[in-house]
Amino acid sequence: MDHKAEDQLTKLLDIEVSKDTKRSRYLNAAAEVKLHNKPTDIWVSFLGRVYDVTKMVYKNRADPRIKPLLAYAGKDISHWFDPKTRDVQCPYLPHGQLLGTPPPFPSATWANDTGRPWWRDEALYFVGLLSARTRRIRLVNMLTRTETTLAVPEECTMWEILQRHLPHNSHAASYVWKYGDRLLDMDKTLEQNGIPDQYQEFYKLDMDEDSYLPAIFLHYSDDLTEV
Repeated sequence: MDHKAEDQLTKLLDIEVSKDTKRSRYLNAAAEVKLHNKPTDIWVSFLGRVYDVTKMVYKNRADPRIKPLLAYAGKDISHWFDPKTRDVQCPYLPHGQLLGTPPPFPSATWANDTGRPWWRDEALYFVGLLSARTRRIRLVNMLTRTETTLAVPEECTMWEILQRHLPHNSHAASYVWKYGDRLLDMDKTLEQNGIPDQYQEFYKLDMDEDSYLPAIFLHYSDDLTEV
């Protein structure tokens, strides 16, 4: 196996491990976070970061202080926090007392030694960074003549986009990815690969940005997924 094939296989193995052990660095702001909006599956975002508070809410299910999180499941709660300190803007609690914050009045039942608040405990609750913008692209399989449309965070590298494409094509790493006749650098983003985001141009022309989606062509190379 040549060095190029070995490098591609290494990337593929990294992707297979990442599916079970870690999430992508970035998430779809309007899609992925919004899906986690049930009492048994709660994600929230604030100040550019995403947190999974499902287990915490379940553990404290009898505590009325989880109500704000239940009400805002799958939503952004940045307005609850001070951007400089990244702490809750006390006494600003428009939806009632939040788990981890002191009561608005003196209380003999309040324990102030509860440890690190959940919004600072990234080891337990941090999921990933929130994408600034989501882009829609077309992935055209030149072997099967099929096409898939994906919504991907603009910060994703091509390898991370490939990872998101695996549910549609489990052998996606066996393809060479091209934009036009140019080979794409899988370690770079769409923008870095010369695939510009034309949202502003479409906005100025009052056009639907979905009227033209950039097409990335997948050319079958070798099935390294079976190695």
